[in-house]
Amino acid sequence: MKERPLVLDEVDRRIIEELQRNGRESYKNIARKLGVSDGTVRLRTERMIKNDYLRITASVNPLYFENSLIAMVGINLEERANPAIMEKISKVNGVQSVINVSGRFDLLVEVFVQSRNAFRQFLVDDLSNVGCIKSTETFMFLDAIDKWAEHKE
Repeated sequence: MKERPLVLDEVDRRIIEELQRNGRESYKNIARKLGVSDGTVRLRTERMIKNDYLRITASVNPLYFENSLIAMVGINLEERANPAIMEKISKVNGVQSVINVSGRFDLLVEVFVQSRNAFRQFLVDDLSNVGCIKSTETFMFLDAIDKWAEHKE
């Protein structure tokens, strides 16, 4: 049986809000706040996760440690951006996300690494091994409000 497309209602949105406040909150507590059963919260959360709409993860403050670096790297490619090159870049150590954009860059790549040496390796060695990259421009995050990232080693 084919699953229906995901359509969110107010209860779904409120579940998401509660999980954004605290991803470890119990379904029972969320249900009490929303005035629904904990089964409703569990089933709706599982449905959103199954449909790749929701992911519950632990995030870290990438600017917490003085030596870690977070940056957005604008990339111009020799050819048009495609899923294969985006996937290849997404596998490079430190990459948080790869975004196909309009504007002066073909791709924007968010990178979070633990040191200046790791960032040099990303830019000089790892991106070179990907191939098809014509040029890059790096935008280092100097400070941020409410910026979180996945910790990847």
